[in-house]
Amino acid sequence: MSESAEEQTWAAALAALRAGEVVAFPTETVYGLGADATRAEAVRKIFALKGRPADHPLIVHLLDASWLDDYALDPPPLARRLAERFWPGPLSLVLRRPPSLPHAVTGGLETVALRAPSHPVAQRLLRELGRPLAAPSANRFGRVSPTTAAHVRDEFGDELVVLDGGACEVGVESTILDLSDPTHPRLLRPGGVTREQLLEALEGLPLGGADAAAPRVPGSLESHYAPRARVDLVLADELAAACARAIAQGERVGVLANGDAPEGTLHRRLGDDQAAMAQGLYAALRALDDLGCTQVFAVLPPERGVAAAVADRLRRAAAPRPPE
Repeated sequence: MSESAEEQTWAAALAALRAGEVVAFPTETVYGLGADATRAEAVRKIFALKGRPADHPLIVHLLDASWLDDYALDPPPLARRLAERFWPGPLSLVLRRPPSLPHAVTGGLETVALRAPSHPVAQRLLRELGRPLAAPSANRFGRVSPTTAAHVRDEFGDELVVLDGGACEVGVESTILDLSDPTHPRLLRPGGVTREQLLEALEGLPLGGADAAAPRVPGSLESHYAPRARVDLVLADELAAACARAIAQGERVGVLANGDAPEGTLHRRLGDDQAAMAQGLYAALRALDDLGCTQVFAVLPPERGVAAAVADRLRRAAAPRPPE
């Protein structure tokens, strides 16, 4: 894209956001569908475009920790400390909703998830707009998240303004940490900030997990991040037999795993290290769909570091899907 065309796209994106419309933009995690988080009518357009249930909250994207007081109600000292440490970056903090954010953003909850993205395009967009952006991943609800501008265009066509920032560096969504009760932090979704990093930052404060009392947050449904192909999880020593059975039944079989894949399958590696696994996960699932796979077998990686988020996404991709 020429410099003049790029600036025209920037001008169109800012004009659309100021008019209460939706645009797509990159973050370091995945591409998002963004709208002015302070305008309920703009936020509702995200839900309509994505096909997202109205009670499923959105994450609100801020420029940096200096915006925290404007978009969280009485943020506790722990939230400030974690924001100073991890923002901009892939950590979302669940805090109390302030009057400045409408219930349309939070799915009717009195809590809101906030984060500051580090991608330079997202940073510039927030700085020039001067307002927070509500933004889920830029895909139809429940499907595979996009990590390139081309993925977004494949999903929504050319009518949506898309700011192209290249391939996302992290590749899986942000970690969500519930601080609505700051004395009992809870990890509600693994992501780009690892459990190990959080435990170090919490300095001995116990880290809980999701339970029945936890706020609803994005990506917490049992079935999510699903390609068109059916996904099943198998152990490495079960892979060959599972593929052989599926091929015999007429399936076009894809394999998402490291190591060698059985003959007659379409293979995508998870990646040689944790960062590569996360960065390439969604592109690999989309590629197997594009190759016409009807059945994908995936081998979970060891659940350490950001690979825990990869395993979480694969479990949800393989979960029973709700009826269309």
